[in-house]
Amino acid sequence: MQKLFVDEINGENILLDGESARHISKSLRMRVGDMLTVTDGKGIDYGCQISAIDRESVELKICYKKPNTSEPTCRVTIYQGIPKGTKLEDIVQKCVELGVSEIVPTLTARCVSRPDEKSAAKKIQRYQKISLEASQQSGRGIVPKISEIKTLSQAIENDDSELKIVFYEGGGKPLRDIISPEVKSISIYIGPEGGFEHSEVEMIENAGGLRATLGKRILRTQTAPVAALTGIMLLTGNLD
Repeated sequence: MQKLFVDEINGENILLDGESARHISKSLRMRVGDMLTVTDGKGIDYGCQISAIDRESVELKICYKKPNTSEPTCRVTIYQGIPKGTKLEDIVQKCVELGVSEIVPTLTARCVSRPDEKSAAKKIQRYQKISLEASQQSGRGIVPKISEIKTLSQAIENDDSELKIVFYEGGGKPLRDIISPEVKSISIYIGPEGGFEHSEVEMIENAGGLRATLGKRILRTQTAPVAALTGIMLLTGNLD
C-alpha cells in the first residue's frame, strides 16, 4: 500500500495539499475510495481512505491505526566520505530502503568533491528529499536524517554509537566476527574514491572503532555502504 509522511496527524481526517496532493492525484492517479497509509514518523501507521480529491488537495479519513513494524532493531549511522558527482544520491536512496537511520556526508583527506556552504546546503536539501521518497516507497516508519557535512574529526567526536566500524581495503575482521544480534547502535565509516588514508583509519580506531573487511574484492565507494548495511541487517536479524 502506498505510504506518505505528513507533519502532523490530529483527529479523524487528514487534509493534504501541495506536492503530496499532486503526487496522489497526478502521479499515482488515485481516486475516491482508494486506500493508502499515512504516518507522522512517530511509530504509528494510519490506514486511510480517500474521501475527496482534486488537483490541489486530498482529504483522507482515518480507518485504523497500528504500530509500524518496518524499522530495524539496530540503529545504523553511515559516515560516508563525500564522493564525486551524484553517487551520494544513489547511496542515500539504497541505504534508506535497507534501513539506515542517518547518513552523515564526511570530508576526508581524499575527497575530491568539496562543496562550498551554499552548494552543500542545496545538496543536503536534495538528499533529504531522496530520503523522504525512499522512505515512502519502502514503507519506513521514519525519514532518515541526512546531516550537514562534517569533517572526519567532527564525525568521530559526535559519534556515540555502541559499535564503530571502519571499512578499509587494508583488511580487517569479517562482519560476522564483530556484530551480534543484540547490538542496538552501529556507526560505519566508508571512504570516498581512493579510500581512507592510514592515519584516518588510526584516528577512528583510537576512538574505539574496529577495522572490518567486506571481502577480498575492493568495492566502489557507492557499493561499500550498501554491502555493509546489508550485512549488518542480516547479522542483526533485520532481514528475516
